[in-house]
Amino acid sequence: MGCSSENNDPVSITMTDEDGSTSVDETTLTDVLDDLPLEQPDVAETAGLLFMREEEKLAHDVYIKMFAEWNTKVFESISNSEQTHTDAILTLLERYSIDDPVGSNGEGTFVDQYLQNLYDTLVAQGQASLIDALYVGAEIEELDLIDIQDLADALVGNEDIKVVYENLMKGSRNHLRSFVSNLEKQGVTYVPQHLSQQVYDDIINSDIEN
Repeated sequence: MGCSSENNDPVSITMTDEDGSTSVDETTLTDVLDDLPLEQPDVAETAGLLFMREEEKLAHDVYIKMFAEWNTKVFESISNSEQTHTDAILTLLERYSIDDPVGSNGEGTFVDQYLQNLYDTLVAQGQASLIDALYVGAEIEELDLIDIQDLADALVGNEDIKVVYENLMKGSRNHLRSFVSNLEKQGVTYVPQHLSQQVYDDIINSDIEN
């Protein structure tokens, strides 16, 4: 799995709060997509969109659960941002008339069995303690970064999908910084679970991205 800490200054469709919570602005997204060509995704690219729709939902759903458990603001703020991330993927699905895997599914329910199992595992881990919950948050953002980077690298054309993926990665970097900062306030040094140490250090040692 490849993952880069570089953002290459993508077209921005996001808004970032002081705490690092990074949300997709729906109006800006619509304006940007209107200026980009329609390029029907192939089978692999479609599968990637379907996966990301649910993976971003997973982040939202886990953070909602952790906020209910620990009443810690970072989970509320970032869960709200994650809702805009999964909504951005939905916008792409609708743009290409691809059936939405989420549909009417409620929180904690996923079509993809891997994501269902991951959700169940992470929620159980996060319910052990606040520190465990913050660790879960950081790990989710690592996984998001790796998965989105892999999908972005595999794109052929599809500038519209690329723009969304690049902005979601920016959000994940900011959210990773937020969770790590909250762990530091608890006296805990986070150790990356999936990213290389170099990529992780580059992210953590750089400023919040706007």
